[in-house]
Parts: sequence; structure tokens; C-alpha cells
Amino acid sequence: MKVYFLPVILLLLVASFAASAQTVMVSASEPDATIIVDGQSLGTGNLKVKVPKNSCVNVKVQKAGFLKYEQTYCNKKGQTEPPKKQFFDMKRDDAEEASVKTDQANIDFSIEVNKKQDPVDVWKRANQVVTDYFDAIEVSDKETSYLRTAWSVQSFQQNTIRTRLIIKLAKSEPLTYKVKLVSEYSGAPLTSVKADEQFHDWDRILRKYQNVISDFTTRLGNQ
Repeated sequence: MKVYFLPVILLLLVASFAASAQTVMVSASEPDATIIVDGQSLGTGNLKVKVPKNSCVNVKVQKAGFLKYEQTYCNKKGQTEPPKKQFFDMKRDDAEEASVKTDQANIDFSIEVNKKQDPVDVWKRANQVVTDYFDAIEVSDKETSYLRTAWSVQSFQQNTIRTRLIIKLAKSEPLTYKVKLVSEYSGAPLTSVKADEQFHDWDRILRKYQNVISDFTTRLGNQ
């Protein structure tokens, strides 16, 4: 008798589990947006997400160039019941909209100074280029030909970008400077500029700095 009723009991248990689980229909405005459930990519655009009884499920919706979305659904007593469906109206990533992908970030560029220019005037011109783009110079040493701006910080909806410029003498003959545009991101809004450990090299630069290197080349270099 026990063997005879075993399949029936199993079916009842499966039915009971299915009845206790809840389903959320997740959809996104971008049909090719990736839907990630508990760390696993399970679909694009729309997906039925099951939330087992007494459990929570984490859902992320992502697409390159757009803001990232995340939601946790819990099917536990005393917690808000998961919705039947949730639509993510995805917005463009404002940090990417305000920047350009480039090979000029975080790299030393050598600029050989035009020999017809006086070294004193060259240093003045270099400072002028810097102040065209940055409000504050943190270090400026004419004797060693070293200049570093203070960090310029801009916060976005899901990111914080900090940018600075560093100029240093590469060699005296011919007079050559190394110029580096440092561009870093934190991946979170309103990050303190002093939180160095939270910032990482970014392969993009804010649009307002995209002509910095070319301006140095034009105004100081051999043309």
C-alpha cells in the first residue's frame, strides 16, 4: 500500500510547493536587456521569475549604455508580497552620455616643445591650458616642471567621476613634457573624492576634457 500511494504523495508535494511559490513577470523597455536572477543570466526583455516560499530572489536588469536596475522579491511571512508583474523603464546612463570612450585616459602623452618657443613662455602657456579646463591647481613647481591639478568631481545617478591633469618634465633636450589626463570612476553616486580605494581607471573621459591633449599639442608642440 505504501508503494502504491508513493507517486500520489509525491504529486501532492510538488503541487503544494508550486502553490506556495509566487511568480513575478519581469519586463524591460529595452527588449535586449539582460535579466539576471540570483547571479545567473536567464533571459532578455521579459522573464517569469519564480519566488519560492520562505525565500527571496534578487533580480538585476542591465544593458550597456543604460542605468542598472535591481530589485529583490521576498515570499516570506510578514514581508511585502511580490507583485504579479514589474516593468523597468530603462533610462540612458547619464555618465556615459556626458563622456566619450577614448585611448587618451590614464596614459602619458609625450609632447616635444617647439624649439622656437622660450621655455619660460612654454611653462606659462602650459598653465594657461590647464586653467582653461580646471579650476584649481594643487601643485605647480616651475623649477622641476611639475604640475598637478586638484581632482575635479562630478556625480551622476549611478556613478561619480573624478578627473585631474598631471604634467611633468620628460627630458630637457629636446624639451619634452609628459601630460596625463587621469579619469576614474567609482560606480556609485556621491562618492567622496578622498575615497581612493573606491575609484578605478575609466576608459572614458568627460566630454568637457576631450580636447585637453590636442590643445597641449597645438599650443606647445612642433606643428
